[in-house]
Amino acid sequence: MLWTANRITRKFSTSSNYYQNKLRLALIGQSLFGQEVYTNLRKQGHRVVGVFTVPDRDGKADPLAVVAEKDGTPVFKFPRWRVKGKPIPEVVEAYKAVGAELNVMPFCSQFIPMNVIDHPAHGSIIYHPSILPLHRGASAINWTLIQGDKKAGFSIFWADDGLDTGPILLQRECPVEPNDTVDSLYNRFLFPEGIKAMVESVQLIADGKAPRVPQTEEGASYEGIQKKSNSKVNLAQPAEAIHNWIRGHDKVPGAWAVIDGQTVTLYGSSMLGESVPAGQPLEIEGASQPGVVTKNGLVLYGSDSKALMVKNLQFEDGKMISAAKYFSSGDTASVELTDDEKKMAEEIRDIWKGILSNVAAIEETTDFFKSGAASMDVVRLVEEIKQKCVGLQLQNEDVYMATTFQDFIQMFVRRLRGEDQEEEMVIDYATKDVNNMTVKMPWQCFINGKFEDAENGKTADTINPADGSVICKVAYASVGDVDRAVAAAKEAFEVGPWGRMNPRDRGTLLYKLADLMEEHQEELATIESIDSGAVYTLALKTHVGMSIQTFRYFAGWCDKIQGKTIPINQARPNRNLTFTKKEPLGVCAIVIPWNYPLMMLAWKSAACLAAGNTLVLKPAQVTPLSALKFAELTVKAGIPKGVINIVPGSGGMVGQRLSDHPDIRKLGFTGSTPIGKQIMKSCALSNLKKVSLELGGKSPLIIFSDCDMDKAVRMGMSSVFFNKGENCIAAGRLFVEESIHDEYIRRVLEEIKKMKVGDPLDRSTDHGPQNHKAHMEKLVEYCEVGMKEGATLVYGGKQVDRPGFFMEPTLFTDVEDHMFIAKEESFGPIMVVSKFKDGDIDGVLNRANDTEFGLASGVFTRDINKAMYVSDRLDAGTVFVNTYNKTDVASPFGGFKQSGFGKDLGEDALNEYLRTKAVTVEY
Repeated sequence: MLWTANRITRKFSTSSNYYQNKLRLALIGQSLFGQEVYTNLRKQGHRVVGVFTVPDRDGKADPLAVVAEKDGTPVFKFPRWRVKGKPIPEVVEAYKAVGAELNVMPFCSQFIPMNVIDHPAHGSIIYHPSILPLHRGASAINWTLIQGDKKAGFSIFWADDGLDTGPILLQRECPVEPNDTVDSLYNRFLFPEGIKAMVESVQLIADGKAPRVPQTEEGASYEGIQKKSNSKVNLAQPAEAIHNWIRGHDKVPGAWAVIDGQTVTLYGSSMLGESVPAGQPLEIEGASQPGVVTKNGLVLYGSDSKALMVKNLQFEDGKMISAAKYFSSGDTASVELTDDEKKMAEEIRDIWKGILSNVAAIEETTDFFKSGAASMDVVRLVEEIKQKCVGLQLQNEDVYMATTFQDFIQMFVRRLRGEDQEEEMVIDYATKDVNNMTVKMPWQCFINGKFEDAENGKTADTINPADGSVICKVAYASVGDVDRAVAAAKEAFEVGPWGRMNPRDRGTLLYKLADLMEEHQEELATIESIDSGAVYTLALKTHVGMSIQTFRYFAGWCDKIQGKTIPINQARPNRNLTFTKKEPLGVCAIVIPWNYPLMMLAWKSAACLAAGNTLVLKPAQVTPLSALKFAELTVKAGIPKGVINIVPGSGGMVGQRLSDHPDIRKLGFTGSTPIGKQIMKSCALSNLKKVSLELGGKSPLIIFSDCDMDKAVRMGMSSVFFNKGENCIAAGRLFVEESIHDEYIRRVLEEIKKMKVGDPLDRSTDHGPQNHKAHMEKLVEYCEVGMKEGATLVYGGKQVDRPGFFMEPTLFTDVEDHMFIAKEESFGPIMVVSKFKDGDIDGVLNRANDTEFGLASGVFTRDINKAMYVSDRLDAGTVFVNTYNKTDVASPFGGFKQSGFGKDLGEDALNEYLRTKAVTVEY
């Protein structure tokens, strides 16, 4: 059967509650699919009284027979049921003796007589992998792809004496993705959902609820099994039709074309976007224009000048190569085996002999497939060798690329030696012995999976704010570096495996990335601490800890991004179906700030990647190191090259180029409001790219006299001094009710005096250095302005007299609404307190909302009605009630007014990196 392609055995869990009505079943069929149907029917309490399957092949039983025999179920292995069109009496009698009430035929390659089909009280049901009456016949999945159907599916129908023409019991559908293959359709939908549907169908019959819907002949089609002789590709047609033909014949019998006078079979087709990689031209018989051999594969052009990519090629002698190696396929010299490798080769010869038991001897020229091996034998070969050679990276595709024994051994030895793997990533680390460890820090640009110097060779120092010393030099990217990074991201999205990857597989990679971040969390936290000044314990818990949580959260979203079906007015007599699809945008730019270098990277890039985009990220110029360490971990996680690119440098050069670049479709920015406005303008003028902005804030915190004072003091301190005040949602202004104002200030002052300011790597430190010198100087100036305007400086206001950029925790009272410090954000450890009259709820709300910012806000009160009243009227994207800084990966985060728009975190964040496509079908 054409459609029995490679697939993976899946395990399905079903309810442990047995159905009330149970049947005696005969299973007639074979394969892993039959095995899973058998297992799940028995789990539901149905009794399988007999399994009728194919005879053993080369001493190996069919998977259905294996599991049934293990359970003690009677198994019959008839080579045929009929001779010259007539039933074999002894076979039919053996079948009737089991006393089945229903025949279940999940996948059956034999012709079953009608006196067997009709014998049980409930007759027989069959699974067919198409939406009948379309694609009747044995190659249904193949023809679904060949014909370019937009939807695939399966039917479970009542067997009759026709060819897949019996009444329909149940049908299920799924969309056909642009680059779906026989394997991907089968593995994603037809196999798992088909098993569930077979079990459901049996229960419908047992309950007397199974429908019998006659098949219509309108739209019916019957296609036979394709043969090699008639599977030649017609290259004088549109690219999509060529693509459909190739993927519909992959892997058996294989679509072919004539190249250099010989028949070459084409495997692994995918449609390309507008960008076609450069390469070497290749004349192909019948093509409208020459193909192009690129580093990613063979590009073919259709009559419409659109392009597709072919991954692998197989020649007439059975040898398969990567299409990218067409012009160099004969250049690899044979390797000389060591004595140990010769012993291993003989062990592998024994494995081949065990699989190819029909072959007298395994010679050097023995071809695995010409000797009778099938897809399941490929799986067995790979798994047996991996069992012997633990850690060896071997895939099913490797067998197809080296089909003779001598070629397989050559491939195996090279793989064992690591000679044929991609060049290992080379990193020129900057190292530092600190925090009881040696920290290894990449410092170059990360573009297309490699660390490399900036185009112009420039670097810039990155400074440790704890003492003002140089940590290391970091690449200072140019416009040319940005352009190369964007080109790599675009190619990765349009041509690379990321854009074609199953969303669940994409999620697996993000989970792996999160695991690696967790493995390296102490190193990442140390880098955050020395590069940004974050207290190590906070860096470990929040900077790094929440970054890990963010990637895990969005990894779980990868396969849950869904569209909707929408009822619309029908234009009779036609009917219409409208549905929406959520699609990635393409190449996204992310520009992050310096206060939470790794966490801001995670908040934006995790959602971006989960949605299926690729990205170019610019870290803050003063804190680039954790982003570059993150880049190293993405390679270890297996993220394909080009998906993530990191370009450190200045905002004026790198940030501006990202805003202007015509190939970027979305820019996410966290930073100041003035820069956000400039970015928005540039994005609009360039190509109207989508923008999300998380900008400045002056978040009000209102503390009522009926609050829990202990909690209000503790959380008020945290609202201002968390992460040394370098916190976008920091409470920029506290409003304290007059009757408790003095007590509140007294208690806050007591707590401030207890704070330990010092080395961020000291575990007992409460308050580390400010991020960089210019910011430290700005905070001192901010305090001077506050004092000049008449605010009362209760504590602090100066730089700490020690090396580094340390600012005293500062407390201002008597702050009037017109003052500079009442209106402008400090972004530092400066508490700005104003009092309000007792009971004046609306008055304090007006003052709290009298700002152009609206990022966050808070209220402390024991009165829930007051809390809800205030939270409804606070004009901010986040309102905290009797708490503060309580962010979570599942909760959307973003501001109002000039604090920006768009959301990070939660489901809402995904929509920032997706577009909605509406499709309306008339039928």
